[in-house]
Amino acid sequence: MTKILLDTDVILDFLFDREPFAENAARIISLCESGKIEGYITPVIISNTYYLLRKTATHEEVIEKLRILLSIIDVLIIDKHIILQALNSSFRDFEDALQNYSAESDKSIDVIITRNVKDYKVSALIVMPPEKYINTINENIQQ
Repeated sequence: MTKILLDTDVILDFLFDREPFAENAARIISLCESGKIEGYITPVIISNTYYLLRKTATHEEVIEKLRILLSIIDVLIIDKHIILQALNSSFRDFEDALQNYSAESDKSIDVIITRNVKDYKVSALIVMPPEKYINTINENIQQ
């Protein structure tokens, strides 16, 4: 089964219903929910998502949304080794470096899904935007 890391932007597109990106984000979350793929995020994504959602909702509402999200997707580990890799990397964005090295360290993640593909140009993993990933999945289903 394909295992993917969903970057912060994809999670926020889904939770904030940000157009025109929400539909693709929802389709990917739906694939995770149905068990067709395994979705992962990192603790940083949870923290950032809480912070941004909290600006528009109560603590209790945000916690409930995060609980629902975590019933669908799993969380990768970020430890000292991953943080040091990120600090010593050539990534321009520290958060993206953390996501990347957490996914690489897991050794089972196949793809990073993000709208900011250019931010991951030094990644050893396959990185693609949500729409391209959905098209790839659809092609595989039709074959």
